[in-house]
Amino acid sequence: MNKGRHREAEVGPRMLRGEHGWWFLGPGGIARLKNEHLTATRALRPAAERHLSEQGLLSTRGYQNYSLTVLTSTNCNLGCAYCFQNVDQDAAGGSRPPRIAYSRLTSDTITSVLDFTGRRMAESGMDRLVLMLFGGEPLLNPQGCRELLARAADYGLLRASMTSNGTLLTPPLARQLADLGLRDVQVTFDGDRPEHDRIRVRRSGGGTFDAIVANMAQVTAVTPIRCDIRVNVSHHNFEGIDALVERLADGLDPARCSLHFARVGDVGIGYGNQLKFSTELAGRFTRWQRRAVDLGFTVPRPRAHRPCQACSFKDGKYGAVVNADGTLFSCWETAGKPGWQVGTVRDGYLPAGQTEGRWITCEESYQYADEITVLAEFHDTVDAALLDYLSSTGRLRA
Repeated sequence: MNKGRHREAEVGPRMLRGEHGWWFLGPGGIARLKNEHLTATRALRPAAERHLSEQGLLSTRGYQNYSLTVLTSTNCNLGCAYCFQNVDQDAAGGSRPPRIAYSRLTSDTITSVLDFTGRRMAESGMDRLVLMLFGGEPLLNPQGCRELLARAADYGLLRASMTSNGTLLTPPLARQLADLGLRDVQVTFDGDRPEHDRIRVRRSGGGTFDAIVANMAQVTAVTPIRCDIRVNVSHHNFEGIDALVERLADGLDPARCSLHFARVGDVGIGYGNQLKFSTELAGRFTRWQRRAVDLGFTVPRPRAHRPCQACSFKDGKYGAVVNADGTLFSCWETAGKPGWQVGTVRDGYLPAGQTEGRWITCEESYQYADEITVLAEFHDTVDAALLDYLSSTGRLRA
């Protein structure tokens, strides 16, 4: 397969008002602008646009690597009531909500997945693969994870990541996965220990906070795996996030972890987040981010909008999401849900007419009751504050 550069869906530059002028977030990087560089409608003046272009900040870089997300198991050992993969609430009021249909990745399906991937990579002129192991809980099928990673090496595996709840990621298993190319694991916390242990519970009952932290600490100590920590923020837990940041810093090596805060949308059955996007909430996000930076965590730097490879192209040209049974879906949020299939790895994608209404993007997966402009203003405020802080402390690098 030959390397290629690819034209992507629209990349949206962003213009954020900072403490001292403006931040320009373009496809090629970040720049600080003064008021005189913009018109009254925030458009770039010709001289400013020419300068940014000469610096390469307006240049769109095409996709270089094929993006593949594979569910290794649709089962999960946790029973979080708000999970987007639940099909109903637990009628008994416990921690066993019914979930999407059970499926487990097998050797035969791995063969079909990789054959499909090889064809798609060849059609797009790509020879490197970026792999995400997903679930359910992917580590309920550790052999499927190991085999998929090992065999993906023949397809130019460049980087492998995993989204896991962290309860099963023991050091021996982590060493095996790291040796096969796993480099990052995303783990979610639902607030500080008391709130997390009420929300993120085992299907057999009981909290998970201490087990997750202990596993992450051991894994980062004995393997090159980094932990990408996502903190779900809702009206159930936002008061304890300050304490959570301190607790995570005490229990983990911040230099081996990134920390990202996300207000949860209304995605689960029977779930509603009453926490509104507001100036006060933006202030909290800013405080949490700054403290995380000071403690040594990596806080992801704001960027221009870049469409998701796997779900932003209806022909699946640059990426795919595959259920454990080999069924294709447009997005991780719909994977395994009946009626949302867009094809199979054996037969390829269905004709466009048959996937109409089934192809959603990850930008659409979290539904918010707030006006989209309010959401955008919230993100712009928080992101500008982070850039201001990184710049003022000398931590902002090109």
